Amino acid sequence: MQSADLSIAVLSVLYLVGIVGILLPIHPDFILLTPLNLLVSVGLVLWYHGEWQRKTVLYLLIAYLAGFGAELFGVQTGLLFGDYAYGRVLGPKIWGTPLMIGVNWLMLGYCAGILSNTLLGQRSFWLRGTLAALMMVGLDVMIEPVAMAYGFWSWEGDVVPLQNYLGWLAVAWPLEVLFAYWHPARRNKVAVALFCLQIIFFAALLIF
Repeated sequence: MQSADLSIAVLSVLYLVGIVGILLPIHPDFILLTPLNLLVSVGLVLWYHGEWQRKTVLYLLIAYLAGFGAELFGVQTGLLFGDYAYGRVLGPKIWGTPLMIGVNWLMLGYCAGILSNTLLGQRSFWLRGTLAALMMVGLDVMIEPVAMAYGFWSWEGDVVPLQNYLGWLAVAWPLEVLFAYWHPARRNKVAVALFCLQIIFFAALLIF
């Protein structure tokens, strides 16, 4: 088995264990392992990035800071995504915002960008970036009810506003266009697998 395939297998087992562990539940605090899951996922994906360039490191830094900064602004003001508050699932927080949420934006932004490259090939970076951003928003539609049910975060009145999805698109679109512009030919099958596993993970928790 090739090393990338082995990593995909490891991620598949990891997310399957996550689904089972949360649904049973194996332990009431099992879900608090989420930050570790995110770090392992990002680590395995970036291990297979291929040739590293300065602009890749810069993109990852921008994605983390933009994602964390947007969430911090959103939590403090309610102006970007709406009125919401984080629970304890994502770990330590600064001013009510988990440090790991920036990692989540980085991970989803990278994986969506790679998947868009895979689907659209040599199409324009505007098109690839737009598709990637829409895929991120589509995934968030699945994430939101699960996140509310399991204490990742909570919304005022237990209702996710349309503003949240527009806010996600506003943050994701420039990040994805930048990724598409800087990485026109980048492929990474571990990243594609991880984005698909995210869909399966949240769909399973949503259905069951």
